[in-house]
Amino acid sequence: MLSRRLTAVILAAARTPRRTALVAGALTLLAALWVILAFDMTTDTGELISNRTQWRRDQAALEAAFPQLKDSILVVVDGATSEAAEDGARRLAAALAADQRHFLLVRRPDGGDYLARQGLLFADLPQVKATTQSLIDAQPLLGALAADPSLRGVARAIDTAAEGARTSADPAAVARLAQPLAALSAAIDARLAGKPAWFSWQKLVSGGQNGLAAPTRRLVLAQPQLRFGELEPGAAAVDTITAQAHLLQLDAAHGVRLGITGEVPLADEEFGSIRENIGVIGAAMALALMITLWLATRSRRIVAAIMLTIVAGLVITLALGLLAVHRLNVISVAFIPLFVGLGVDFGVQVSVRYNAERRAGATPMQALERLGGAIGEPLAVAALAIVLALGAFLPTEYVGIAELGVISALGMLVAFVLNVTLLPALLVWFYPWVPGHAVGWTGAAPADRWLERNRRLVLGAFVAAMLASIAVLPRVTFDFNPLHLRDPEGPAMRALSALMLDPDRTPNTINVLAPSADAAKALAQRLEKAPGVAHAVSIDSFVPEQQTEKLALIQDASLLLDATINPFDLPAPADEASTSAALGKAADSLRALAAARTDATGAAARHLAVSFAQLAKAPPPARAATEAMLVTPLNTMLDALRMSLQATQVSRASLPEELRADWVARDGRALVVASPAGNSADNATLQRFTRAVRAIAPQASGLPIATQEAARTVAGAFVRAGVLALLLVSALLWFVLRSLREVAFTLAPVVLSGFLTLGCCVVFAIPLNFANIIAFPLLFGVGVAFHIYFVMAWRRGVADLLQTSLARAVVFSALATGSAFGALWFSHHPGTASMGLILMISLVWTLVCALVFEPALLGPPEQARGELD
Repeated sequence: MLSRRLTAVILAAARTPRRTALVAGALTLLAALWVILAFDMTTDTGELISNRTQWRRDQAALEAAFPQLKDSILVVVDGATSEAAEDGARRLAAALAADQRHFLLVRRPDGGDYLARQGLLFADLPQVKATTQSLIDAQPLLGALAADPSLRGVARAIDTAAEGARTSADPAAVARLAQPLAALSAAIDARLAGKPAWFSWQKLVSGGQNGLAAPTRRLVLAQPQLRFGELEPGAAAVDTITAQAHLLQLDAAHGVRLGITGEVPLADEEFGSIRENIGVIGAAMALALMITLWLATRSRRIVAAIMLTIVAGLVITLALGLLAVHRLNVISVAFIPLFVGLGVDFGVQVSVRYNAERRAGATPMQALERLGGAIGEPLAVAALAIVLALGAFLPTEYVGIAELGVISALGMLVAFVLNVTLLPALLVWFYPWVPGHAVGWTGAAPADRWLERNRRLVLGAFVAAMLASIAVLPRVTFDFNPLHLRDPEGPAMRALSALMLDPDRTPNTINVLAPSADAAKALAQRLEKAPGVAHAVSIDSFVPEQQTEKLALIQDASLLLDATINPFDLPAPADEASTSAALGKAADSLRALAAARTDATGAAARHLAVSFAQLAKAPPPARAATEAMLVTPLNTMLDALRMSLQATQVSRASLPEELRADWVARDGRALVVASPAGNSADNATLQRFTRAVRAIAPQASGLPIATQEAARTVAGAFVRAGVLALLLVSALLWFVLRSLREVAFTLAPVVLSGFLTLGCCVVFAIPLNFANIIAFPLLFGVGVAFHIYFVMAWRRGVADLLQTSLARAVVFSALATGSAFGALWFSHHPGTASMGLILMISLVWTLVCALVFEPALLGPPEQARGELD
């Protein structure tokens, strides 16, 4: 009944080929116009999983309370010195904060006025004592530098230090000068030689051993204005940061390296890497597809007919998809290669069968009538099976793949309709030549005979292979970390990888929303005791302990140093003559110190004396370059010192409003941030960390939780969709075949190819991930289509399946599908490449099962009802 109706449709379309083509063209044009008007795409990866899941609700609650945590850009400022890092971060943050067109919010999570002023209070009491004492000891040096922050002042300060060291009775204090003096001479020598060089005054003053030694890495956190209608919604903000860095001379030539990372740049970079060679991949895909179609049909006219049908179907499917889901997402856009890969199968089946009938002597209309009776029903069943397999994702929480399933299911219906209407009409209109050679593969007769004689051997081998694959299934791994799908050489990914190695700044933190600030403090204390947790931060972490004792030390130092670092009487501005004279005098003092000492300090003094002497005689531009190298970080250090000596008593209530807003929401709920102990880039570490935190705070959220819960959601979606697809397709096959055995004959090879594909994943150490797991529903759809063709031919009594035109169609259909999917293997995007690899492996096993396992499983037909060729 179905075959007769499909045959009538095929013949009706072919009798008036130009009119059919005109109607199809008009529909395609209308669809294209709708696509132009209604096209919309979101690159918001947060929309890929349903917001009904508990972990998404927890995350949404946190982001509602603290919206600044969402969609951020993190700028990592690495300086050759701590002064360069601080100066660069400060100036960049100020420039970005002034740009309200591109940025909603700009913060310095590890800097700013509050931490600059109160930072010394966060050190341990012994460290505060050592720091303040070192500042007092350096009072003569600091006084000279603060009074004259110029190259002349530097020379005078070193002169004073050398004179003091020469007459000092404290050997330890003199010994501490060796490293700073050596560093200063090395920097000056490099600068005079035209090489890049930088100098840290904080190291000179502190020796790098106490609280004054600031880190050489600083962070700037920015929340950009995103444009989700674009493929890279944060590109404008990132470009602005790059432009500002260029204007501010934050580059390697000035001792600063900038890294831009965070969820926004990472997402943009991922889409950029996908797009990077998409043109090459698309061209290679189209070329390989056309070559495969030509090898299948040996007719340029038939290839043109199939390609026109594919293009029309693609445009119509896109229009229907936009009507159904309103806008595409980063996963549903994959319907394009999916449509081409699966939809081309129908075109190959129709065209190869058409050629076979024409070769047998039929006219074009007779050929179409015969192919309708022979393959019309299998085509319809295959199309409906693929629709059911893809539609099984609709009830899952994986919205991205569910929408992909909806669009692709619509696409399969469109492809089927066009291949029984437009394609037959084009075949009649284009009137391709009758093939000059047999369409079937008569040379496969020995293979048919061998399979018939060795059925048990073949089936036993495949059963053994399946059992072996099942045995290694526990070794199949699922890599839940989406960062492993990104290009490791991308700038944002490189910056993130470096940040993950920094235990104090790792982005793999977990956030917990507490009902109040007091509850947050108690929760942070509990979390810090949990295994796998390095530390937990709350609003009270910004209130230092032992403030009375520390402030006493800081205030004593401030009383002694205030006049020193804030001088009233300043000398006249430096000029070339006074600078050269000061350098010469300092060189003389350094030589005197070197003559009096035979240790490392004396050697360093001797070397610096030579450097100063050369600098005094150098051309003015050379001295100016050296002065810039020394004076810029000097001013940064002096500013930081002045701020640190202004520390005051701190309480939760006195914290700056900007800081409070980052940790306490308007409704009083408070944030706790826990950091992992160990390597935060390691999946096992993150799993232990997540379990430890969620055992105490089940409502926690954050990157480690999101990645692991997303993995569970995705894996659960595939399991449920797989079971549902199996049930739906089995019901369809039972409805059509009315035989449990024939249903098993159709599905058994599909299940077998799935197990063999998973076995290959173990053998070749290919982990499953968010990208390549999509191969399995595609494998199911392609497998059911291929095997239903053979089963329905076999039940009509067709023998020697490998010699038929059907086998040729299946082989070239697989090759065409492989050309559509396999090109993804060459993508620069690791996730897309892994998907292409798994698709190729699964397609190979699907084809092997179709050509070897399926004929052996079916055996000779029970009754001959006709020949396919």
